[in-house]
Amino acid sequence: MRNTAQLITAASAVATLLGALSVSLPVAAAEPSVLEQGKAISFDNRKGNCLACHQIEGGDLPGNIGPPLVVMKARFPDKAKLRAQIFDSTQANPNSIMPPFGRHQILTSDELDKVVEFIYSL
Repeated sequence: MRNTAQLITAASAVATLLGALSVSLPVAAAEPSVLEQGKAISFDNRKGNCLACHQIEGGDLPGNIGPPLVVMKARFPDKAKLRAQIFDSTQANPNSIMPPFGRHQILTSDELDKVVEFIYSL
């Protein structure tokens, strides 16, 4: 009888421990990819707001002031030139009306990098 009571107590303790472990293990949410983050920044009207001037696949109500953002790897084979264009387009064209997102600190360096990755993927 004593062995049976010990087995029941041990089994109960194991079951309690397993139940506690399953409840206490948090499930981490998946981090959005760099491209997804770049897209979110690009489409955010308080940040990149690229859609205000450019047509981008998947964007609602695009503007037509700037060129459509398509085949960007062909247009900017050097990704650093694309980053420079977004950072401060007036360096390449003093008459540009594109906001200098980096020079005016509209975007942080990290945000700028994510936007470049997204735009380069188009």
